[in-house]
Formats: sequence, structure tokens, C-alpha cells
Amino acid sequence: MATRVCSYSKINLGLAIGPVRPDGFHGLATLYQTLALHDVVTVEAKPRSQNRDLGHPGSGESRITLTTNHPQVPTDARNTAWKMVELVLARANVAAEVAIHIEKNLPVQGGLGAGSANAAAALLGLEHELRLTLSGTDRMELAAEVGSDVPLFLFGGAVLGTGRGECVSAMPDLPATPCVIAVPEVGVSTPQAFKDWDALCAANSAATVVDPTSQKRDAHPNEQARRGPRDVGHPGLTSPAQPDRLEELSHVYASVLGVRPATEPTPDTSGIVRGSEESDTRNDLAGNTLLALVRTGIENDFESVVFPQYPLLREIKRLLMGPTAGVYSDGMSEGRPGDSSGTAFYAALSGSGSALFGLYRSEADAKAAQQRVQATGCKALLTETLPRAEYWRRMFAE
Repeated sequence: MATRVCSYSKINLGLAIGPVRPDGFHGLATLYQTLALHDVVTVEAKPRSQNRDLGHPGSGESRITLTTNHPQVPTDARNTAWKMVELVLARANVAAEVAIHIEKNLPVQGGLGAGSANAAAALLGLEHELRLTLSGTDRMELAAEVGSDVPLFLFGGAVLGTGRGECVSAMPDLPATPCVIAVPEVGVSTPQAFKDWDALCAANSAATVVDPTSQKRDAHPNEQARRGPRDVGHPGLTSPAQPDRLEELSHVYASVLGVRPATEPTPDTSGIVRGSEESDTRNDLAGNTLLALVRTGIENDFESVVFPQYPLLREIKRLLMGPTAGVYSDGMSEGRPGDSSGTAFYAALSGSGSALFGLYRSEADAKAAQQRVQATGCKALLTETLPRAEYWRRMFAE
């Protein structure tokens, strides 16, 4: 009988971009959070005979087929789920006939990690089908080989990602929190977004450095952290010559969430420099934690280059935040104490986009935001964040 696996999505509660590394990837630091929105990946696998003398040429070779309900999803070796199955069979030295079906509900190339989650789901489904037992190390190595976002889906919940995003540490979970995902009908190229970021940083590094004390301050509690390299006066945050403060950043995230990271990050992976009653209790905890993260300067660096290219995305973020959210001189926004209902704790671009998200105190607030976004003709999905225990409890679909 085939194995059905829920392939959950993710958002980036913050994403900081460092310099290009020797391997060609940018150093990153990000705080992932899994969501209840998901695809379903069905895997059916049967071992193939290793005996090539049975009159069936190739009977000892693996064969993979992939089908999907979405016309834009590749059904060959370009697909991340296909790549994962190939790698697992090779690592386990097993030949099998494997059929994969991806029931696609998540947007393609929307910044929600859908393809990466499909790969992780295919790995879990194949293990179950063939009764394989891969070590944790093998799993993580295979996941990182397929894609930078794949390893986070082998943890679920709140996950700190460093390196190029593939070095992951489980963080203490936030309570389940209502969330709205806005899915604009525009596509954002991740490679182009990185190129635009590099061009912006190069331009800023070449500009004259202005004394920070002479710059006009806005109302944000941590303006300099929010400014990043989008301000001409900033001395180039992604310069490799700057000291690496990735460990400091990870400890800031962890201290806000309540504990230190599960594992110490490798210090040379990035060059980032930057400074009911029960239900009400959960919502207050989520709100206080998210606002504390905002005050550390957490944001998505991609917004600096994606929003100027796609002004509609900036407007959708404003709608997700709510009508009374403060809007700052750089176009960013943040809810404030005393905001009316419908205002988000936090809203941002996810990954390089084009999907955006907002997090809310109640489902009623989330529905109000969903209606605001939908009124513009943009698709908006109501969901919630998925803590780690729930992520694994719901993983295998009935």
C-alpha cells in the first residue's frame, strides 16, 4: 500500500544575507517556521531483483516515475522529490521501482519551500515503503545535497538555519499562531534577487560613509538594525572583511525564544553583521515573542531589492499588517500596542517571495486581514504555524 506524506510549507520569520562564499552560495541566517499548509506526496516503492540472469534486462536497476496535478511541476530528474529518491536508493544500495505522486496545493516558486518539502516528504515515504533505516547524519547529508531548505523539514517547528540555510538547529517552538499567506500572481527569481542584492551592497559600499549620528532617525526602536545595506550610508554589511557575528545573531534569536541553540553554529559559514484562557495565554506568548523578535531587527533582507522591483508586494505587506500599523520611512511596517483588531504581530516576505505572510493574535484578526488582501484580487490563504510536535503527529496522511 502506498505511503501518503503531508509535505508542509514554511515561512522565514527573518532572513539575513551574508557575502558570497567560496562555494558560490551566499551565507545566510534565517529563522524558519513550518505552517499547516501542505502538499501531499504519495510514494509507492517495491524492491527490484538484483539478479540480472532472469531474462529481464535491467531488472536490477531502479526505475522512478513521477506524476502531479500541477502543470508547472517537473516530472523528471529536475524535480527535488525525484532527486531525493535517486540519492536515497544510491546511499542505501537498493534497487527499487518507485512511483511518486505530488498533489500540489502550495504555490510553485512562492518562497514557501514547497519543492524542498516535497523532497523531505519523498525521503520519509521511501524509507517507510522499503523499510529503510537511515541515520540522522545520512538524512541530513542527503537533504542538504538536494537543496538548502530541505533539512529544515526534517525538524519542523521553529528552526534556525545558517550556512546557506542547510545548517539547522531546532529552536523552542512558538505556540500555534493564526497566519495569512498572500500569493500574488507575480514570480520572483531567487537567483536574480541575489544578484540585485549584491549590486545594492556594492553600490552602498562604494558610497561615502555618513556619520550614523548625523542621520535622521525614524520611529523604529532599532533603526540601524532595520536599515541594513538598503541605506547608502551603511558601510557594507556583507563585506567579507567584517567580523562574522553569525553566532551572536543565533544567540539573539535563541535568547528571545528562551534557550540557547541546540548546537553551536559554525563560525565561518556566513559574514553577516547586524546587530479561551488557555488560548489567550498562547496568543499572548506568541505575540510577545514575535514583537521581541521584531525589536531585535529581524526582517527579510530580500525585501530591500524585491519591493522596489514589485511595488505591489510592499502594498500587500501593508494590507497584511493592518490599517493602523505604523509605516516607516523605508516602507517597512510594524504593529504597535493598542492597535485595533485585524493588525498583525508581524508581516514579511517569505524567502525571496513572492508569497508574503502575516501572523495574528486571533483567527478573527487573520480573517480580517485575509479579506483586506482578497479585496485587491490577490489570493490569500488562512492557516496557522505548526509546532514541531504537531508537525510530526500529522505527517503521515490517512
